[in-house]
Amino acid sequence: MRVVPLRTRVAVLALLLASNGIVAAAARLHPEAITAWSAYVSAAESRIRRELDSPQGFLVMDFAKDGAGARRSVLAGGIVIQKMESLDSQGRRMTVNSALVHHFRGDVFIPGVTVQDVIGELQSRVPRQEDVIRSTILEREPDRMRVYLRLQRQRFVTVVYNTEHTVTFTRFGSQTRAASTSTATRIAEVADPDTPQERELPPGDDRGFLWRLNAYWRYEDVPGGVIAECESISLSRDVPAVLRYITSPVIESTARESMERTLASLRTQLGKS
Repeated sequence: MRVVPLRTRVAVLALLLASNGIVAAAARLHPEAITAWSAYVSAAESRIRRELDSPQGFLVMDFAKDGAGARRSVLAGGIVIQKMESLDSQGRRMTVNSALVHHFRGDVFIPGVTVQDVIGELQSRVPRQEDVIRSTILEREPDRMRVYLRLQRQRFVTVVYNTEHTVTFTRFGSQTRAASTSTATRIAEVADPDTPQERELPPGDDRGFLWRLNAYWRYEDVPGGVIAECESISLSRDVPAVLRYITSPVIESTARESMERTLASLRTQLGKS
């Protein structure tokens, strides 16, 4: 079967979305989707706690089948990104009805720094990111922050959000390992951004491109620097079944590119030669 190039899929998808009114149409975050999202995140966080408590490893990739190869690639300077999923107590893949979950892990090596250096920088400022238009630290406590981010996501459509996030930091005994969790507590799509008509759409009653966003970070000292690892889980509107063949590769590519940009930016800003 002939594989359709990603660029062609993006163009076709943009046309189909526009012709079907999906880009402009409002979407609703239903209660059953919120319940399923909570279950999905709970399963992921339970696994994360087990991994952080395990003597067998620390990073997510330490527990993956391809972990050794991924670590070699990262230490050689590559950025490794993998798609993930949460499993229920029976080992079955978890999904969210009437919405889509996007779950990825990414790893990068930051040279010339320690975990304590990285955590110190992250607690003092919000690193620059391509998707972040503006940022402000709203509250700061020891090992806890509340942050405002104005996000812009672009692919077949440009969407701007006002968001707030709670970020917590955890240090582990030897101080050579640390973790942080960022949970979006508010996501509001902005209509007509940067114009006199700018306004927020009701959260959960907008175009549905970003309804939830959690990020789970781990940092580990290694010879010559730090491996930083991000596990990102987000929620968006579902798409008609007829479009999923085209949308799935585009959505996955967009998520990978966003993760890669974030990790590359972190390495550039925090790394030392």
